[in-house]
Formats: sequence, structure tokens, C-alpha cells
Amino acid sequence: MHPRRRPALIVASLAALLLSLLVAGPARAADPLLSARPATASATMGAQACGTADAALGRPATASSVENAGLPASAAVDGNAGTRWSSAFSDPQWLQVDLGASHQICQVVLQWEAAYASAFRVQVSGDGSSWTDVYATTTGTGGTQTLDVSGTGRYVRVHGTARATPYGYSLWELTVRTGATDTPGGGGDLGPNVHVFDPNMPAASIQSTLDSIFTQMESNQFGLQRHALLFKPGSYNVNANIGFYTSIMGLGRNPDDVTINGQVRVDAGWFGGNATQNFWRSAENLSITPSGGTNQWAVSQAAPFRRMHVRGNLNLAPSGYGWASGGYIADSRVDGTVQPYSQQQWFTRDSTIGGWLNGVWNMVFSGVAGAPAQSFPEPPYTTLDTSPVTREKPFLYVDGAGAYQVFVPALRRNSRGANWPGTGSSIPLGQFYVAKPADTAATINAALAAGLNLLFTPGVYHVNQSIDVTRPGTVVLGLGYATVIPDNGVVPMRIADVDGVKVAGLLFDAGPVNSPILMEVGPSGSAATHAADPISIQDVFFRVGGAHAGKATTSLVVNSDHTIIDHIWAWRGDHGTGIGWTVNTADTGLIVNGDDVTAYGLFVEHYQKYQVIWNGQRGKTIFFQNEMPYDPPNQAAWMNGSTRGYAAYKVAASVTSHEAWGLGAYCYFNVNPSVVAERGFETPVNAGVRLHDLLTVSLGGNGTIAHVVNDTGGPAQGTDTIPVKIVTYP
Repeated sequence: MHPRRRPALIVASLAALLLSLLVAGPARAADPLLSARPATASATMGAQACGTADAALGRPATASSVENAGLPASAAVDGNAGTRWSSAFSDPQWLQVDLGASHQICQVVLQWEAAYASAFRVQVSGDGSSWTDVYATTTGTGGTQTLDVSGTGRYVRVHGTARATPYGYSLWELTVRTGATDTPGGGGDLGPNVHVFDPNMPAASIQSTLDSIFTQMESNQFGLQRHALLFKPGSYNVNANIGFYTSIMGLGRNPDDVTINGQVRVDAGWFGGNATQNFWRSAENLSITPSGGTNQWAVSQAAPFRRMHVRGNLNLAPSGYGWASGGYIADSRVDGTVQPYSQQQWFTRDSTIGGWLNGVWNMVFSGVAGAPAQSFPEPPYTTLDTSPVTREKPFLYVDGAGAYQVFVPALRRNSRGANWPGTGSSIPLGQFYVAKPADTAATINAALAAGLNLLFTPGVYHVNQSIDVTRPGTVVLGLGYATVIPDNGVVPMRIADVDGVKVAGLLFDAGPVNSPILMEVGPSGSAATHAADPISIQDVFFRVGGAHAGKATTSLVVNSDHTIIDHIWAWRGDHGTGIGWTVNTADTGLIVNGDDVTAYGLFVEHYQKYQVIWNGQRGKTIFFQNEMPYDPPNQAAWMNGSTRGYAAYKVAASVTSHEAWGLGAYCYFNVNPSVVAERGFETPVNAGVRLHDLLTVSLGGNGTIAHVVNDTGGPAQGTDTIPVKIVTYP
């Protein structure tokens, strides 16, 4: 045995390792993993008392070398004073720990083994690449060294330059302590995945960037990359092809402040002209003067077209008029004709259009000036003159001084037509915590607790505890399909039962350990009234499987009264990675327990039991698109008691008042086409519960839906894929 190997040193007291670096403005801006604070925003990260917790405990640790496999870097942060890290017998050597997010670091404790450093530095970094010294010595004493330091960083490194013995560097424990109440600041840079364009930039340079991003994202259906393309006010001669996880947005106060002379285009060449998988992309807050007079936007789910002005026609089909299924337009103006062609279902809300060309199964309009008249079932138009209660999605813009603001549109009732310019309020970016993918839920919650709103920059966020939104009026806004993945089965986001919270632009992606819920709006039993200032959920999407094996019992639970749900897609994956009846398990997409909840544009698909359960009173749904699960292995595996299968849309027996318009449910039981769903829709039978313009259809005869609603309506079956339609029930 090596002569210096012996039992752990007896340490009289365990002190703490901590770095508390107060870095302001430009120094923070140089570090992409810290929230940089430009002059246009405020930054508050005040010094706090040193905490007692060990921020390094159990965190990922790496080292320049190890003496052998039994003395790894992780042993120095495991909280066990009998295990240690030991390096090779040479200089220099280092050990570093990733704290998971940026912290104020105030104290570092080093418990050296007999082989210690006579000269070393303690350093901090925001990115694990550029390091700043917070402590240095050439007269190290070994033993236990408690170092009071001051620095800010995500990474802490002990960098040894001279050994006190012939052996390597050896640490029993590295402890890091942070400010007792770190308060994240507001404002900051938008990160490397936000691409901001100025009209003074060369058009060729802008086009090159757009083309490069599209090349990366065109077929990148389940990748980790995320992008937001932001155009400052002005005119641009470019063609923007929009791929997966890409958002294109104008930064004007109104859509006409930014003009694209060309195309903002989605086609389906990557998938052989089939647009049914053109998901997860968006266009918002700009105008298009389309080359050739028609702009192409051939999408399916989770691809909103919001606050847009098309100075011409809008084509919703792929080249060659291949399949397309479902989409969403809101708060937009189309001067010419909207041309759905092959689109099976589509929802348009509070917009102004020059005309509408055709309909396949169900085209739904709510508050749309220029919409075709109500005529379901033939032509299949469902038209409501106004929308009961709406609030448009918050959006980012630059003010006259060039500073970022978030505009929050005001609530409207009985609304009709596009709402711009409209009333509302602006919130400076300095009042938002600008989150980056490296941020932890603890950091985000500290920012929310400090009274900040929350802006997620594009990227993938792992959270090991719930993000808790508790302050009335909080705005939570995601850019570029910011994606939140729960670790260890947590509920990734909970909203308190308070007025006026707005959550928009996020994708919740279930993790491998089952989460009971992916997003909860109000705790169970919520009873406060929010009629004057509802909570709103907009362009919020849920995924269980596809990118990886995921599990979640219910995707969205709404307990708060008066909530507005404005465009969701809750999807239990039917293709991709981690797909299978017993693999990506998920019971229900949406459960509504609150009263007076209004839903626009519900896309809910492939869950294993009811897709939607509505328990609240006086609910309203305008547009619902559903596909039942593809993969029941046999009928016995998909039974609701003695009933064959589960309805797509279930209104609870206790409900006495509910109304819904423009509903479609499909079956495609491709694993076992003999499977039957007893009904597409299930409701109590009373005068206060009414469904309008609903249909069921079997896609290619793969399975059967025996009835449309309850026991009414004939079977949807057969290879002709002809819907069974009911105008009103009961």
C-alpha cells in the first residue's frame, strides 16, 4: 500500500467553501451562461449573508486527472470525509464542480488529505472555460482551509500549481457555500439562440443566417436545438423557411412595423410532401408582402400564426397538395384569400380575412371578420360571430429608445377581428428574469419570489422541482419553443390560484420518471373568482414520448375558475423515440375542474384514456381536434369498465352547463384495426350541455368509432375515410 494511504483525517470542524463574486454589467455580459445585464435593463444581485448549505454536494465534478479509478473527482463532493479525489503526480492539476446555475459564492472549504497543495488558486466561471481567481496562495498549509471569498459563477475550480509532497493533489471534500438569499436580477441578454436582425444589415447576410438555421432545423423533429428569429422594425427582402423549434417574430409594437418582402414559408419537402408532421414552429407580429402574391404556411399542430399581416393570399397546404391536418391563426389579417386546400381541420380566431377558399372536414371561425357563414355540415364551416372572452398573447418588442419591452394585451369580451393596435400595458425587460437553459428551478423560483416576471430564452431546461408561479399578474413567456423537462417525476410548473397570470410559448416534455401532471393551474380545490382578470394559457404544448421515453399521467390540469386556454397541443407521441403502449404512458391530456373556463383551439391526441375530461360548470370549447391512441394492442387492453375504449371528449355527469363548437375525433388503430371505440364524445343528457358541429372519422378504416356522441350517430368505419357528422346534440 502506498505509504500515505490511511484512514480519513479527523477534522475538528467542517468549514465551508464559497465564492461570492460581485460582477456587474460588462463583466457579466461577457459570460454567455450568466444573465448579462446591458444598459437598457436593470441588474440586482446584491451581496447577502453566507448560507450554510453545501452547493457543491452531489453536483457533477471533473478533474484534470485521477490517480486511479478508486479516487474519482466525484468523491470530493459526496459529503463523505472518508472518500477522496487524488490526481496524477505532476503539476498543474485541477478539480472543478458544476453548481448547475450561477450563484454568489462566499465561502470555500478545502479538506486536504496529506498530499496537499502548497500553491493553488480558487477560481469561478460562468461557462467552465473562462476563469476568474477569487483566492490565490503560494503558502498553502494543508489540513482544513476555510476561505471567505467573493465571486459569482456556475463553476468552481481548485487549481493546484505546486505540490507539498511528491504525490498528487488529494482532497477529502470540497465544500462551496453561496449567499443565503441569492436574488437573481432582471433583464439581460437573450442568449446565443436568439438571432436579432436589423434592417441595416446586408440582406445577403440575413439570408445566409436564415438558410443556415433552416438547414439545421428542416427535418430536426426531435433535436435539442432551439431558435428565435427576431426582426427589428423595418423592411427586409428575404425568404424565411421555418423549420422545427423555430419562431420568427417582429420586434415592432405592431405587425406592420416589420415587413418581409418575400416569404415566411413552411412546406413539407423533407417529408415527401406530407405536412402532417410539420409541428413546433411559429410566426408572430410581422407583415409579409409575399412574392408571387401568396404566402405558404403548410403546418399541422403546435404551429401558431399569430398577429400576422399577409398582404396577399395565404396557402395552408404543402406543394403538391399532400396531407395536412390542423392549424391555428389568431389576431391576424389576410388581405387576400386563405386557401386551406388539403387541410382537414383548421381554427381561426379574432382575425380579419379577405375570403376563405374551401373546407375538408371542419373549418372553425370565432370572431373572424370575413369568415364564411355558418353552414356545417356542408360546407363544413362552423362560425361564431364573436369570441366570448379573449386576451391576446404577450409579445416582445423594442421601444423608441431601442430597449426591450413585453407588451401584455388587455382582456376583451365578445371580441371580433384583429386587435392591433390594441390596448394593454408594457413591461420593461428589466422586470423579467431572463432564463437560460443552465438555470435551475431553484434559481428561477428565487427570481419569481423576488417579484420578477420570467422570460425563457430558447433551449432545453431540466427542472428537479416545480417552478412555482405565485404572484398575481406574473408573465411567463417562452421564446423559440423553450422546452421544460421534469426530472425525477416532479410537476414542472404550478400556478397559484391568483389573478392574471399569463403563461405563453412553452413546450413541456415529460421525463422518463412519471410525473402526475406537467402543468397545474391552481391547486386542487381552487375556488377564487378571476372573472375580471383570468389566468391565460397560450401556445403551451405538451409532449409525452417522441424525443425520448417519457411518462405523465395528465398533461394539463386546470383548477382555477375563469381560466382562458388559447391554443394547446397535448400529444402522447405516436412516433419517434420511446414510443409504445407500455412505454410512453399517459392517461389524459387535459382535465378541467375550474368553473367558467373557456378553451380555444384544443388539440389533444393519443392519450390512453379520456383525452379531455371536463368537470367544471359553464365551460366553453371552441374547436377541438383529436386522434385517439394508435396503439391499443387489443380490445381487452383498452376497456373503460365494460365500455369499449374511451371517448375523446368527456363532460362529467355532474355538469349541468357546458357548450362546445367544432369538434372532431379520429381513430387510427394501426396496431390492431379490430379495436373499437364506443363513442367519440360522452356527455350528460340535459338541456344545459350542448355540442355543435361534431364529427368522428376512421382514417383508412383502421378501427371503428361506433357512435359520435353517447349512443347517437352511426359508426365511423371503412376505407373511404368519410366522417360521420352531427350538427347539434342533444
